[in-house]
Amino acid sequence: MFQGASSLNLDAKGRMTIPARHRDALQLQCEGRVTLTKHPDGCLLLFPRSVWETRREEIAKWPISARAWQRIFLGNAVDVEFDTAGRILIAPELRAAGGLTRDVMLMGMGSHFEIWDAEKLAESESSAIAAGVPDVLNDFSF
Repeated sequence: MFQGASSLNLDAKGRMTIPARHRDALQLQCEGRVTLTKHPDGCLLLFPRSVWETRREEIAKWPISARAWQRIFLGNAVDVEFDTAGRILIAPELRAAGGLTRDVMLMGMGSHFEIWDAEKLAESESSAIAAGVPDVLNDFSF
């Protein structure tokens, strides 16, 4: 279960170092093999390969009416592996799709991660707060 936020930097080549706590877990879970894809919210998704393979099968079964969504998720998926320094290379097309610049946030979302441009994430969270709590959360409390 991945959780927590990590403020990271992309290097000039588009590589991102995975924080040690997550890198160790990903090494155990999937030997450092992960899959990146685009998300319509404006971020990238990073899945351990085994989790992605299950999701990929589910997405491939969607009806023809969801073809555009299949293209977003499956058509943009890229398999990557950690290098010896614990970094992953984010392809230029995915960096552009996610609007990733230098400062990024890695957000643990349970079974996977979201990768956000730091400024874009702050704007998204501010918008969500300004919009108020959605009805589905009315009965939720800490």
